[in-house]
Amino acid sequence: MENKTYLDIAVKAAVRGGSEILRIYNDPDSDFLVEKKADNSPLTIADKKSHHVILEFLSETHIPVLSEEGRSIEFSERKKWDRFWMVDPLDGTKEFIKQNGEFTVNIALIKNGKPVLGVIYVPVLKTLYFGAEKLGAFKFENVISETLPEDLTKNAEKLPKPKKSKNYFVVGSRSHMSPETEEYITQLQQKHHRVEIISKGSSLKICMVAEGLADEYPRFGPTMEWDTAAGHAIANAAGKKLWLTDFSEELTYNKENLLNPYFIVK
Repeated sequence: MENKTYLDIAVKAAVRGGSEILRIYNDPDSDFLVEKKADNSPLTIADKKSHHVILEFLSETHIPVLSEEGRSIEFSERKKWDRFWMVDPLDGTKEFIKQNGEFTVNIALIKNGKPVLGVIYVPVLKTLYFGAEKLGAFKFENVISETLPEDLTKNAEKLPKPKKSKNYFVVGSRSHMSPETEEYITQLQQKHHRVEIISKGSSLKICMVAEGLADEYPRFGPTMEWDTAAGHAIANAAGKKLWLTDFSEELTYNKENLLNPYFIVK
């Protein structure tokens, strides 16, 4: 299969997963007062349903899948993979519970530790971000079903978009702003005359840098590989990078410990 075929499959999987999430999200009987993933909470039902439909689509590729909601796979098995799908079927737990719409479905294809293809779908906004090596990064709006045009890139907006403001925009977490992040932003304020902070949830923060709406996204706080992989691929396709905080190299994937180090997207 070519990258384009993989992209088409991942897009359909993400959109269908998002549709399953919305069924629970828009159900008036769902109780969003659940703060933790308790059995049968709306959140647990939503991400499990999304996980299962995504697996159905990705199984067509015969490539192994590492999903936040899937079974735990030992590193002794994973380290043999030269490529695999990295999936977060519902990224933005707190945003889902708060019902602010800022949660996403994330799917990435990883090759030899590097994200080469990424799809992020925002179910409430009906917005799709996607990108791949040699293809570029794109944004497609008003996506309501997995039946999409044959050539997605012809109907989508190329990223990044030209910057219109002279201000320096920094995107931060809607729910997690660490003291280290605040200190880093203070340093930016000393370097740039006009720094504006934008708050967003989930992987939308990375999408904003890829789109050109934010200049950078510093993350001095815990994330997992499935939180960043899809956004990382899209950012790379848009000419951006997910750097370690010392800017020595980019994040890598399929580590023995799936916890990411701190990073800066720019």
